[in-house]
Amino acid sequence: MTIKEFPNMTGLPEHPFGRVEADGTVFVTEDGQERQVGQYPDGTPQEALDYFVRKFDDLAAQVSLLEQRSKAGANPNDIARSVKALRGQLDGASAVGDFAALRTRLDALGGEVAELGEKQQEEHREAVSEAMTYRESIVVEAETLAAQDPSSIQWKQTSAKVEELFAKWQDHQKTGPRLPKADANALWKRFRVARTTLDTERRKFFAHLDSEHRAARDAKQDIIARAEALAPKGADGVQEYRRLLDEWKTVGRAGRKHDDALWAKFKAAGDVLYQAKAEVDAQDDAEYQENLTLKLAILDDAKPILDITDRRQARERLNHVQDRWDAVGRVPRDRFRDVEEQLRRIEAHVRKLDDDHWANSNPEKQARQSGMTSQLHDAIAKLEADVAAAKESGNPKRLKDAEEALAARQAWLRAIEG
Repeated sequence: MTIKEFPNMTGLPEHPFGRVEADGTVFVTEDGQERQVGQYPDGTPQEALDYFVRKFDDLAAQVSLLEQRSKAGANPNDIARSVKALRGQLDGASAVGDFAALRTRLDALGGEVAELGEKQQEEHREAVSEAMTYRESIVVEAETLAAQDPSSIQWKQTSAKVEELFAKWQDHQKTGPRLPKADANALWKRFRVARTTLDTERRKFFAHLDSEHRAARDAKQDIIARAEALAPKGADGVQEYRRLLDEWKTVGRAGRKHDDALWAKFKAAGDVLYQAKAEVDAQDDAEYQENLTLKLAILDDAKPILDITDRRQARERLNHVQDRWDAVGRVPRDRFRDVEEQLRRIEAHVRKLDDDHWANSNPEKQARQSGMTSQLHDAIAKLEADVAAAKESGNPKRLKDAEEALAARQAWLRAIEG
């Protein structure tokens, strides 16, 4: 900035913290002492003073910039180094201005830097503590996975989870605060051990699985060979093929790459046999169609038996039907159950007639019925006398009770005598 001229006895411009002589020599007053800061011989005294004031303004601008950086949260160490450098520049600086005020600002800035440094150090300690906790959580999760029973581990999901944890570790190592070396190494060692344990168990698991798959492939290929050897037997080979199918079900998996292809070959061998059987069945069904017609006619003749209540007559009719039925022979496979169930219903009816007859003919039951019948006859005779007596007495309640008791005994007697 340009310094205004102050009236004085020499007529030369002055400054609150400096002065200039006629030959362009400039002085600054600092701590009550005047010292020469330089000379500007090619200009006016005012230009000479202004030149050295601008140099002071440059120093003040640097202090202002440091103050702004400090408020913005710049690295305290960087600010401290800049403060120290500026202090050195102020000592014996060729400039005119309030050096005491500038040093005071630098002192204040140094205090702020110290306070900011402590705050940032505390924040750094907190960040490191949080980072340690986060890394620890990654390690614990990996160790938990490694502690599982290897036989129960779902390796696809577990391997993906381990890779995810490793990616988190790497990302945090790049973006998180730097951890103390000893602590970081200890955590990494634990993580590496857990990861190595899982990797070792995974290799063991898949090695064992590969061995099982090879054994299953060999067993299934042997079954396929035996199934294909049944082809010349045609329909007669179906039973043996079914036994091979039961054996196939007991063999473990041969691996995703092989199971479908092996099954396709085994099924193709079976298709040959079942096709031959289907041709035989179709031929048999054509031959048995006439038998079906005959058995349906027999069922029509047999249905009236369901209305017969005389067991002897029903049994005689049924025996005749069964003789005719057996003489006819087989029917088409798809109608066998239907016609057999119709005959079973008629047979069940006749069997029930026999069961009811023998149940009613049981001597012990008849004896019990005879004794009860005698008792009921005696009770009825006594109750009839009670009814007559009640009528003569003209007692309505007595008459009602006697009539109800008599009706009950008579109902029991009818039920027993049928």
